[in-house]
Amino acid sequence: MQKLDPKFIVIYAIVINVVSFVLFAWDKRLAQNHRRRIRERNLLLASILGGSIGGLVSMHVFHHKTRHIKFKLGLPLIMFLQGCLLYYLSL
Repeated sequence: MQKLDPKFIVIYAIVINVVSFVLFAWDKRLAQNHRRRIRERNLLLASILGGSIGGLVSMHVFHHKTRHIKFKLGLPLIMFLQGCLLYYLSL
């Protein structure tokens, strides 16, 4: 199996975490203005695609989705699994 370029992984991780952070922040803003929200599955998808750190940081900075179990427990679990995957791929 061909290994991915580490530069690509770092750039991808930065971009997807910024996207995830912004999505969570934007959803909070929409909620405050009583507007149509971003679907929870899209927030979770951004986290699953590598943006779990950005999602967690945004959750705590904006105090958003902190009472929802699927986010409160799900994002740390996703982050743990992503860490395991990165470790496995680095072997």
